[in-house]
Amino acid sequence: MKIVCVGAGSMAESMIHGWINKRIMKPEEISVMNRSDQDRLEFLHDEYGVNIVDEDKTELKDANFILLAMKPKDVAAALGGIKKKLTGNTVIVSVAAGVSIDTIQRHVGNFPVARAMPNTSAQVGKSATGVAWSKYVTKEQQHELRKLLSSIGSVTVVEEEQLHALTGVAGSGPAYLYYFAEAMREAGVANGLSAADSKKLVRQTFLGAAEMMQQEDFAELRRKVTSPNGTTAAGLDSLAENNFKDIVEQCVSAAAARSRELGKEFK
Repeated sequence: MKIVCVGAGSMAESMIHGWINKRIMKPEEISVMNRSDQDRLEFLHDEYGVNIVDEDKTELKDANFILLAMKPKDVAAALGGIKKKLTGNTVIVSVAAGVSIDTIQRHVGNFPVARAMPNTSAQVGKSATGVAWSKYVTKEQQHELRKLLSSIGSVTVVEEEQLHALTGVAGSGPAYLYYFAEAMREAGVANGLSAADSKKLVRQTFLGAAEMMQQEDFAELRRKVTSPNGTTAAGLDSLAENNFKDIVEQCVSAAAARSRELGKEFK
């Protein structure tokens, strides 16, 4: 199995880290390239032992998968730079938000193309990843791709149109939780905790709640911890009074809408 990562940003690094850490792939089976940042490529080589694609791009011809991991605006240029080196057995896997399978195929032809939306929790093997693929991706290629993505977390196969909503929930989701954690930490300090203690308490609270959510329904867990007229009820009442659920829905919808916009911008 050989993979070439076209683009070497945080998402590519998270996936590389996950694959190597889980021993799904060896460093020498992974190659990286980008448009101009040689220092970034050298860092990934030194940090993980992966290969840097040579000037002739010979690694592309032998690749089972090519991971497009750049900003959406850079996809067309990246495809233009590699399409002459592609073979029909290579699956192009794009993690560029909003860029459709049809758009990619207009640039490279009827290649097997898949779109995946992981998140940066891939680095610790806990990504929530969605994937959709074109009709040219064979059953065997689907199996191999799911195996790769499963090694960095859970995988949900969806219709391509559903990737916009999935991006809003899971692709961008970790950032919402980090933002909420920041707010809780700051609120703890405002109510008398030290910064260190508040951070420690928030971190463990998230960790414990995440583990509990693997076992029971979210709403049932909330009910169990909420005593009538108790402290938790007071906090939840404040969230409800301030339209917390509406805010979250607007947040996810905004991210999903931006995903759709990106798809229209880069055709």
